[in-house]
Amino acid sequence: MSGCRLPGDRPGHGCERICSRRNVRYTVRVSRPQSKFVEKLAPRRRPSAGQAAESAARRAAAEERETGRAAEELESQAAEVAPYLARRFGLTFRGRILELGAGAGWLSAALSRLPAVVEVIATDVTSKRLRDEAPAVFRRMGALEAKITRTPGDPHRLEFPDNHFDFVVCAAVLNRTANVVGVLREAKRVLKPGGWFVAVREPVQPRLFRASEKPAGRELYELADYERFFAAAGLHMASKRVNLASGMKYFFNEMLNGVTHGRYALVARKPGKRA
Repeated sequence: MSGCRLPGDRPGHGCERICSRRNVRYTVRVSRPQSKFVEKLAPRRRPSAGQAAESAARRAAAEERETGRAAEELESQAAEVAPYLARRFGLTFRGRILELGAGAGWLSAALSRLPAVVEVIATDVTSKRLRDEAPAVFRRMGALEAKITRTPGDPHRLEFPDNHFDFVVCAAVLNRTANVVGVLREAKRVLKPGGWFVAVREPVQPRLFRASEKPAGRELYELADYERFFAAAGLHMASKRVNLASGMKYFFNEMLNGVTHGRYALVARKPGKRA
């Protein structure tokens, strides 16, 4: 570009370049930065060792409070599982129970307190939470620890004999397994004839969310998906929305469960008669 001149070209102001090329004059509006507002930013000062330690302590305390609140809620809800299932499905826990994906053992602790339950085996793919967290959970919930055995276990390949348990239970586990049908088949195998598989607090895809909006790292299946999974495993599924909350949260859950979020109980009985 040639023949350009800059009328009124002062630093920090917009200007017009009047240019000519091949005898054609044209005007180009040029916007220049406001130099008086351009300042070199001072480097951010690093916190001292004491400030960093104090900040880390505050974060740890906040995380501990949040973890404590979540644990209290889970323990409270675990205690309501048996009464809820008795009301909604007419189920009474008894005999020998296997829990899949037990985590810190909240549900196993609650089930151990039931008088008709004689044994609870709490399994998880890793033994860390069962080893490190379960003892405190058992103490807080008043678990009958003599009834509970904690052991690592893969729900896809259960190391138990056929027809061994009266109940196989899990809480918010199926959606995290690699093969739901495979887990259900294993549960059916180790159940006695007439025994029950019970999944509580299982997340189900709510109506307002599309498949593209599933949370990362896990599946959210629809109820129709679970019906197909259970049928493929040779089980007939019954389902009901589950609401184990209390107070105002209970009423909000009653209105929104299944719409903005979904928590269900999925129940199936192994064909055959109890011995």
